Order: sequence, then structure tokens, then C-alpha cells
Amino acid sequence: MKHIDDSFLNYACDILGETDTGLSGAKIVEYCNSYAITFNRVIPYAIYPNKAPNKRTSLRDNLRVFSDVEQYRIIKELCELPKFADNAKVADLKIKLYTRYGNLATEKITETELVQKTKHWLSDYPMALKQYESALAKYEGGIFKRNTLDDLRLAFELLVKGLLGNNKSLENQIDGICGILDKAGTSVELKNMVPKIIDYYTKFQNSHVKHNDAVNSNEIEYVIELTSVIMKFLIKANGGQN
Repeated sequence: MKHIDDSFLNYACDILGETDTGLSGAKIVEYCNSYAITFNRVIPYAIYPNKAPNKRTSLRDNLRVFSDVEQYRIIKELCELPKFADNAKVADLKIKLYTRYGNLATEKITETELVQKTKHWLSDYPMALKQYESALAKYEGGIFKRNTLDDLRLAFELLVKGLLGNNKSLENQIDGICGILDKAGTSVELKNMVPKIIDYYTKFQNSHVKHNDAVNSNEIEYVIELTSVIMKFLIKANGGQN
């Protein structure tokens, strides 16, 4: 497991504890105390004011008592505070954190049975698999929310192009998809349901992704799972992976 080195801790603390735009000394102690209780740690600076030479140092020294996995979570969650919503340096810090230490993230969606099986089903469609994995990586890093959904749509679209052997957009593949379902002997009810799901899926993407960066975070995991289920169903209906 990769170790978060002191140079990165210093870098993170310089940004999160920046004099004018960073957390106050009191807030740093408040957040660190909360994590100390959560992870059962004893931090050197648990009160404010304290004897630390500055607030960045107090944050760094407090972070050092936590494990790498805990440090990853703390830095990530501090970056996600509403205070930093429009802070470009903090946004860049979060990207660097995931890029370098994403392996430390816990509760990964990639470890779920559904996603593991979907990756297996997509193994015969490498271009779709590549975009699917890209979407998962961005989701787990908590970055590029709009791009996560863009990549999911592209993965779905590339899969359907591969299944049907054409280059049409997803919106124009309904007839071909119905053809796959017909050949598989799909029930009338389910055959009628799938095109409607795809129709709503593309409308959602067009309304909330293509033209709007404000993606609802609570919906992303659902869209990942929905995309996975539909792709699995179509591959199996087409006689693919079991």
C-alpha cells in the first residue's frame, strides 16, 4: 500500500491551512479532534489556541498520527468542505491526492459484485470497458462528477455499437436493441421496458450532464448501477458472457 509522504502532507496542509483562504486554527483543531475520536487516535494539538508555530504545522503534526488510509480520508473530506467549493487550489489538491494515492480509498464501488461482473461481461468490448473503468476511477476519486457520467454514457454507447456493428448514437439504437431482445425471446413486458429506460437514460444525460455541471452526487452511484445492469442484460441477451 502506497505511503503518503511528508512532502505531500506539507503540500496539503499549506493549502488547507493557507492564511487567507484556508481553515482557521480553531477549525483545524475541531476537525482533527473529530477524526481522533472516530479513529481512536491521540493528537498533539487537541486544543486551541496551542503552542504550534502556525496552523499549518498543527494540521500536519495532527495528521501524522493517523494511518495512510485515515490520512487519505481526512484530506479528501477536508477538500470537500463547502468552504472550499470554489477554491481552485483545493480542487487541484484533491485531484493530486486521488491520482497519487487513490489506492488508499475505502468502500470502493469497483469491489462490488455487480461492477466486477460487469467488467467481466465487457471484456469482449475493450473500448467500452476502458470508458467504464474511467468512469469508476473518477467516481471513486470524487472528482470530475460530470465526466463520470459522460464516460458511463460513452461506455454504454460503445457497447451497443459493438453489439449491433454500427456507429449510431445511443438514441438511434432502439430498433437494434429491440432486435436483440426479440432474438433472445425476451418477454413483451421487458422488451417494452428496456427502450423506455434507455430513453429516460439519454434524456437524463442530455438534461443534467451535457448542459449542466451541477450533477447531483446522490444520483451518480444509482446511474453507475443502472448502466451496469442494462449493459449486463444486453450482453447476455446477445449471447455473450455468462
